[in-house]
Amino acid sequence: MFTGIIEAIGEVKKLENEGSNLHISISSDITTQLKIDQSIAHDGVCLTVIAIDGKEYTVTAIDETLKKTNLGLLDKGSVINLERCMQINGRLDGHIVQGHIDTAGFCDKIEKQDGSWKFTFSYSSNNITVEKGSITINGVSLTVVDSLPNSFSVFIIPYTYEHTTFKSFEVGSKVNLEFDIIGKYVAKLMTNP
Repeated sequence: MFTGIIEAIGEVKKLENEGSNLHISISSDITTQLKIDQSIAHDGVCLTVIAIDGKEYTVTAIDETLKKTNLGLLDKGSVINLERCMQINGRLDGHIVQGHIDTAGFCDKIEKQDGSWKFTFSYSSNNITVEKGSITINGVSLTVVDSLPNSFSVFIIPYTYEHTTFKSFEVGSKVNLEFDIIGKYVAKLMTNP
């Protein structure tokens, strides 16, 4: 389980295909604190560390993950949001994040505000958002504003903008979306009484 509070930005150093799998080697400031078999969220996608070599570590994304997320678009030099799994005695500063992406979405609009940014995203799935509810975008826990069918907006403060990959987003950027797990359970209960 994760919280959606990004710990570090990683840089993709190597991509290697093996069958339908993609091995991703990443350099980051937290590499020396990792161990093999540990779960790390990469732009919100929970992947297992399979190798560590100095300041680089490697994870593997399977075909299902590549089809459902933006990880298949990574290139050497791409940057990616990183978060280690939550410690059970830690604070839940964001919200409950599983690291299981529901769908990909797209950035439709970026509006610079007076001291912040407003990002609008669209998606095509049956998932829903609610105003003032939680959403995870590329692993970042955020609060929804302007919740509409298949569209929502979030505000990004300067700290989040500078310390995540939001600063690299453009209109049309493909992002990973994980909807609030509590909301998903409630929606499932309402459709299957």
